[in-house]
Amino acid sequence: MAAIELVIGNKNYSSWSLRPWLAMRVAGIPFAETVVPLYRGESKSALLSHSPAGRVPVLKDGDLVIWESLAILEYLAERFPEARLWPADIRARAVARSVANEMHAGFSALRNHMTMNVRKSLPGRGRGDGVAEDIERITTIWRECRAKFGADGPYLFGAFSNVDAMFAPVVSRFTTYAVELDPTCAAYRDTVQTLPAMRDWADGAKAEPWTIDRYEVA
Repeated sequence: MAAIELVIGNKNYSSWSLRPWLAMRVAGIPFAETVVPLYRGESKSALLSHSPAGRVPVLKDGDLVIWESLAILEYLAERFPEARLWPADIRARAVARSVANEMHAGFSALRNHMTMNVRKSLPGRGRGDGVAEDIERITTIWRECRAKFGADGPYLFGAFSNVDAMFAPVVSRFTTYAVELDPTCAAYRDTVQTLPAMRDWADGAKAEPWTIDRYEVA
């Protein structure tokens, strides 16, 4: 069994769980996966058995417990420097951390109106107040990062990094809700969406027996 365990929620809905899961899969970091279905009677007690926050994701490395997505990604970058989960250049790395943190803290309109749902195709839905502004800011980030730092590969900073893991749930949402994108952003969306690890996550989501009503668009 792998030394590292990653505790995640439902793959169909849990955007925060996708982030470290994808980073570890793309980087080739071995781990054991534990899924705790969310919003069920036993969910809270099950989650509290893994971390004091009672939320997913949770990374366990021996007796160390880390219970927040971006903190997990930072730990992985330090624990596995050979994976190069942040850009090597100091200036690019500073910008990468800036946009990763902006993703972490912002875009509440998009999160609320375009809930992650891997199993669904909902073109034209989810366009509530503030969503257009969130989409514009996200696509501006993508275009600027690709133009300034993406010359060496198809990802935001060339090679796959923690920033791409942070934006992967947005890629999933843009696919589910058929958000129209300019050629640069559409190419980036397709690059992330067709990653073998993203396909594996989607396959896992489609195989899940659970449904969370609050995250289902009528």
